[in-house]
Amino acid sequence: MSQRFDELKQYLDRAMALQAALQLFEWDDATVAPKGAGKLTSNVIRILSGEYFQAVNNEEVKSLVKACQGDESLTQIQAAQVRELAEELEKLDSIPKEEYQDFAHLTSEAVRVWEEAKEKNDFQLFAPTLKQVIEYQKKFASYRAKDGQKKYDVMLNDYEPGFNMELLDRFFDTIKKEIVPLLKAVADSKVMVRNDFLTGEFSDDQQERIGRFLAEYVGFDFSKGVMAVSAHPFTTNLHNKDVRITTHYHHNLDSSLFSIIHETGHALYEFGIRDDLTQTLVGQGASMGMHESQSRFFENIIGRNRSFWIPIYEKLQEVFPQELSEIGLDMFVNGVNKAEPGFIRTEADELTYSLHILIRYELEKELIEGNLSVEDLPQMWADKYEEYLGIRPENVREGVLQDIHWSQGSFGYFPSYALGSAFGAQLYYHMKKVMDFDGLLAEGKLEVIRDYLRENIHQYGKLKDSRTMLKEITGEDFCPEYYVKYLKEKYGKLYQLDS
Repeated sequence: MSQRFDELKQYLDRAMALQAALQLFEWDDATVAPKGAGKLTSNVIRILSGEYFQAVNNEEVKSLVKACQGDESLTQIQAAQVRELAEELEKLDSIPKEEYQDFAHLTSEAVRVWEEAKEKNDFQLFAPTLKQVIEYQKKFASYRAKDGQKKYDVMLNDYEPGFNMELLDRFFDTIKKEIVPLLKAVADSKVMVRNDFLTGEFSDDQQERIGRFLAEYVGFDFSKGVMAVSAHPFTTNLHNKDVRITTHYHHNLDSSLFSIIHETGHALYEFGIRDDLTQTLVGQGASMGMHESQSRFFENIIGRNRSFWIPIYEKLQEVFPQELSEIGLDMFVNGVNKAEPGFIRTEADELTYSLHILIRYELEKELIEGNLSVEDLPQMWADKYEEYLGIRPENVREGVLQDIHWSQGSFGYFPSYALGSAFGAQLYYHMKKVMDFDGLLAEGKLEVIRDYLRENIHQYGKLKDSRTMLKEITGEDFCPEYYVKYLKEKYGKLYQLDS
């Protein structure tokens, strides 16, 4: 036993408790809190953020971390916690506490400003606040940057360690080179895919009924989790015995169906983290990209797979008899896989999705490292949508204001979505070699797939990084070609591109 680590653990426990409180406010604010609570809640968040800062960034913690780094008696989990705390300490130690608190307060307010601007379709309402958020993030990144390190690389590393602009440029160049022409080929195809039956007046009660069924069928444990409604679906975890997901109910049925499956994928990751890791600094996903690989794996590779619906499609028809009773399984599956450029990232099909991320990546780079001004964002956004997707947004609500991320200060987050899709495809091709993947889905045996992912990914939390996991599971380093292969096979078949 390490006495030094036991002393350090008291600070770690306090820090984790404060993080849990902040997460609860985030959950509450997005789900059930009254709108009028916003400003006062932002003040509470500012104070709690300062308490967290002080709990981690103090001389006693620094001394204990230094002592523990040379302690060979630490267990693997203790050493990993010390590693993560040292990284967090290095990050916080470079930022003045007052600025850290002010930024937490700013982003809490910025979300509300963004919501109002989006509702009123007025970018100018949000622009001054966005400028402040960007300036803070650039300043913080400059505090933290190692010699010669770019500010945007600092931000990227927070979400996906080991993936800098050089590596991501190559990844997105592959996406641009392969997917843009594939989308054009699909658009030129003579094959007509119907999905009109997915749009209609679906009641919230119906959507909640099928949503709870799908969440449970995929593996959500309602004895350890909660499902609620929010404007933007998300997952919050306090520990592996308290995981919370949200969804939304729209006139597009597939939107609610697949947001549920997507968030359940995130939840399964959190449920699967080992008991000896949960509520510690390593008791969370290896990275945002690996987390997204699980949510998008369940949403798309599983959820949009015909075999997944074989055992349960009749249940869907039972809940929506008027809308789906005359729609056969094949027509439904083809419909939920239809490729069609649209403006909204969260509603995008698999083929166009990473082009939405490519656009955000290129804009973020220009905002942080280039000369793009906030005032020019709407124009540049629209230009890139026209270039890559062949469509141009008519307003900022369906354009530059559609995502919450920048109001939260989450610069560097977006690439994780595309990386997650690519990680998932690489895992999929490996899993097809070691199990009858489609057969298991057709028989409703999702537990075999869940167990494999839990055993190889979920249980480890942050003990391993994403690239290490990919190498250990598949025998290969990150290989985006699997993602391209997956999309070409899927959409080539659906749109008969080889015939």
